[in-house]
Amino acid sequence: MVPDGLSRRSLDMISKEIISLGFNCVQLTWPQFMVNDESLASVTVRQSFKNLGLLESIVGIQVNNPSLLDLPLVSAYQAVVDNLAEKNLMVILDNRISKPGWHHSNFNGDKYFDTDLWIRGLTRTATIFNHTINVVGMSLSNEFEGNKQNVNNWYRYMQKGAEAVHAASPNVLVILYELNYDEDFAFFAKQPMNLPFTRKLVFGVHWSGFSDEKAWETGDLNQLCGNVVDKLMMEGQFVLGEGWPLFLSDFRPDLRGGNVNDIRFLNCLLGVAAEKDLDWALGTGIDEAYGLLNSEWFGTGNASPMKRVSLLQSPFLDAGPDDLLNVRPHEMIFHPSTGLCVLRKSVIEPLKLGSCVESESWAYTPQKTLVVKGTYFCLQADGVGKPAKLGIICNDPGSKWDLISDTKMHLSSKLADGSSVCLDVDSSNSIITNPCKCSSGAPNCDPTSQWFKIVTTTTSSTTAKHPNGNQEEYYYEPTN
Repeated sequence: MVPDGLSRRSLDMISKEIISLGFNCVQLTWPQFMVNDESLASVTVRQSFKNLGLLESIVGIQVNNPSLLDLPLVSAYQAVVDNLAEKNLMVILDNRISKPGWHHSNFNGDKYFDTDLWIRGLTRTATIFNHTINVVGMSLSNEFEGNKQNVNNWYRYMQKGAEAVHAASPNVLVILYELNYDEDFAFFAKQPMNLPFTRKLVFGVHWSGFSDEKAWETGDLNQLCGNVVDKLMMEGQFVLGEGWPLFLSDFRPDLRGGNVNDIRFLNCLLGVAAEKDLDWALGTGIDEAYGLLNSEWFGTGNASPMKRVSLLQSPFLDAGPDDLLNVRPHEMIFHPSTGLCVLRKSVIEPLKLGSCVESESWAYTPQKTLVVKGTYFCLQADGVGKPAKLGIICNDPGSKWDLISDTKMHLSSKLADGSSVCLDVDSSNSIITNPCKCSSGAPNCDPTSQWFKIVTTTTSSTTAKHPNGNQEEYYYEPTN
């Protein structure tokens, strides 16, 4: 019932570390017993750890967070939320379990679950944090499992839980999770929920690489990534189509030892998260053993996992009307396995990968050309192993780019001899074209250097320049 890590460093330091890693929100778990079990109401942090024989942790908290040690458990939890709020970090209160312990809630299959107590717990927690404006959301119950989960129970309880949270805290977002370990929302398309409020529902889904671990190691990555993305979109498309937010609330790559399976999984996930501009949460802590301070997250150079994830820490599509008026939607060409975008410097220099903040404004036209907006120039294939280039003759086969393979992340064009090539990256991060990788579905084949996503964005991009590097004042934007 006490967030982990407080025996190892100060609460203030942990909050600042989260900010330094570029995050703006913390999903903080809590158990029902924390607010419902009267016998725990006066138990202090010291007493709780002592009862569990965790004497070393008591010493650690005494050193790092002495002001928390003799607070009641719920007050210590409040102190954590307050500290995050002081640092202007948003908080989502995430109910996963009834009795404190190491497992997810079985919901109706949980022997400690009681409907009335669950509603009371949601109400009490929402009331406690009603005036903490940085508490922006509450999940009703996360990761349903157990043999009693079913659609009828989901509707019965989620309706009651959502209404209880709204009554106690009218401004907080209400987050609903699916059945089947939060991987199935298809039933909601057939039977929407009737609630007394609008513009507050958020739908949460999970996606963990270890659910297909062996396949990520040896399978056809194009097919595997395409299948799991199709599944995610099939389950979430109704939610997105109705205008509700879809929250990828828990993805957890395990990068210890350079885990190649989860690195491949991350490449796939980054593509869809960028394309759909999803809100997301990384399902890990910041500790050194498993979390973000593990050196595997940072690695070396721009391709480190943390560098790639950092691109998603800002929205691609700003929601404010002023932003939409100032910057028209345009595309950028995103490379998930590096977290970089296709840039140009001048007509004599090859296109290269670089920071997406400096990305050109591209347009992917109905004729399947990739045009630098505000210029005559389009992307062209010139040969196997040769740099992709910009040209002004945009109606030949080498200027047409099809999105192929199951992932729709291969950008394929035709050469003059009729052979196909795909956009690729060489060792110096220059953009070249090569034969399309893994197109035959061969196992143990890694196509990720050729995975690109055309991402729509309204964020500011670099000023359009003539390919000779000189800034121009007026441009003609071609229609084909």
